Amino acid sequence: MIRYFANISRPYRWSRPVKSGKLLFILSILLSTLSVAQEKENEDLETERVVIVKAYTPTISDAFKIKSSPVLNDSVTQKKKQLRYSIFSVPVASTYTPAKGRAANIDRPKPLEIYDNYATLGFGNFTSALAEFYSNFQLNRSDNLGFYLHHNSSQGGIDEVQLDDKFYNTSLDLNYTSRNREYTYGLEVGAEHMLYNWYGLPETPELTTEQLNAIDPQQNYFGVKLGGKLQFDDLYFKKASLQYHFFGDALKSTEHHVVAKPTFEFEMGNSLITTNFIVDYLSGSFDRDLNPILATPNAYGILNLGINPSLVILRDNLTLHLGAAAYYSIDTENEDNDFFIYPKITASYSVVEDNVIVYGGLEGELNQNSYRDAVKTNPFVSPTLIIEQTNTLYNANIGLKGQLSDLVSYNFRGSYISEDEKPLFVSNERSAFQFEGYDYGNSFSYRYDDVTTLVGYGEINFEISKKFKLGASAEYFNYRTEDEQEAWNLPEIKATAQLDYQINEQWYFGAQLFYVGEREDIDNTVTLPAITNAVTTLDAYVDANVNLGYRLNDQLSFFVKGNNLVGENYERWVNFPVQGIQVLGGATYKFDY
Repeated sequence: MIRYFANISRPYRWSRPVKSGKLLFILSILLSTLSVAQEKENEDLETERVVIVKAYTPTISDAFKIKSSPVLNDSVTQKKKQLRYSIFSVPVASTYTPAKGRAANIDRPKPLEIYDNYATLGFGNFTSALAEFYSNFQLNRSDNLGFYLHHNSSQGGIDEVQLDDKFYNTSLDLNYTSRNREYTYGLEVGAEHMLYNWYGLPETPELTTEQLNAIDPQQNYFGVKLGGKLQFDDLYFKKASLQYHFFGDALKSTEHHVVAKPTFEFEMGNSLITTNFIVDYLSGSFDRDLNPILATPNAYGILNLGINPSLVILRDNLTLHLGAAAYYSIDTENEDNDFFIYPKITASYSVVEDNVIVYGGLEGELNQNSYRDAVKTNPFVSPTLIIEQTNTLYNANIGLKGQLSDLVSYNFRGSYISEDEKPLFVSNERSAFQFEGYDYGNSFSYRYDDVTTLVGYGEINFEISKKFKLGASAEYFNYRTEDEQEAWNLPEIKATAQLDYQINEQWYFGAQLFYVGEREDIDNTVTLPAITNAVTTLDAYVDANVNLGYRLNDQLSFFVKGNNLVGENYERWVNFPVQGIQVLGGATYKFDY
């Protein structure tokens, strides 16, 4: 610290003496000056007294500065001693031993290795055979080639059936897919062959052995398909698909079906606008109609041109699809053109997240019926069908779905459907002249009618764990027809139940239960003069199926399947009983090349 001292007790006092000669000189000058000034003032001004007072403001130069490092005048001075420190380490024995940490045990299932190829082969009673083969070739990072073969057959042997009841069902599919950054495209080629027999002869009239031997009930179906798809990621032209199906049989029936569908998408605000263009062309012919005498060729051709714009709106818990569909239909055989417009509105609202979701819709559609679709549903149809399209005016539905807990999910729905020209399967009458194997009252054809249907549907599923799942569903139908007596071959009640249980790493078990209620069909064995047809009722049936499997390792597994374990030869179609208890066993092998 630096200290300054100044003597400011008296104003205008010098801190050092002034010489006397100089002082007298200064005083004389001051006195002479004052006397002259006073005389002049007296001449011009009145007499005044002026006192000037000024406080003393010292500066640093006026102060006495103390030296920061004073000189010591002590007679004895001691020199500072240098201190030295040292630390002595003494070992101390410790009895504490920390335990090593260990991760908690977690029961993690062993991941199953995924293979690109597999082969399945099985055999069972009724001389049945099941074969499947799937192979996938990853040509490079973007190209993929797939191959799938399926075969299911039986040599028959149903009790009390007088004609051959064997069947074959074989299909082969090839597909190629290429994925790039901007687009993805795929090609597919397929072929199918089905063999069935019209073995469902009515009980009356009874046929002799010679007549039975003269019947050739066998029918062969052939099909080929070609298709392609193209999808873009960053264009308004979003995707396009093209499908061609050829379908025919051994009795000179042919059908060509082409469907092209380009799709455009673009966003407007927070909404997505999608527009589908549809070109649907169907043409075909049958060698004859139901009358074996006239044998008039039966040809059909329908071209549908359609557009389906839709708008998707997402608002919090609400998802709304607003759309419509318009079709211009051209009947190329009958030169009849029609225009159709349908609503396409669906909505869903999440009331309580995923636990309670309310949904509903009002939709219509122009459905193109085909010979191939009829065979897929009922392979015992005769090649004499009348092919028309179904006009679904609307399908109004409302439902509720969600989860009661993490283990239980549900879905309930009610629908009201109005359809014009809905196809109904009915059994054919026995012809007075039999030229083909289906002329004995052992085949089916279409009848069209305007039908309104009230549908109630309920479904509940239990996922007890990842290894145990249980589910059940039921449907109720109430039909109202315009011209026909009944909604032929349509049940009022359908129900299913299924169970899947992974017993352990090696064993797994599954079960399915199907219930179909009563159906009505025309009884062509009864001839009445009345306008109404005689009706025969097909009993309700239950079909129980189980499957049990054992995995020897990741690649090889064995299985046993049991179908129709109730053992009843119920009739799916009138006069066509099914096989009784069916058991089939085999193995599946997975592999990589």
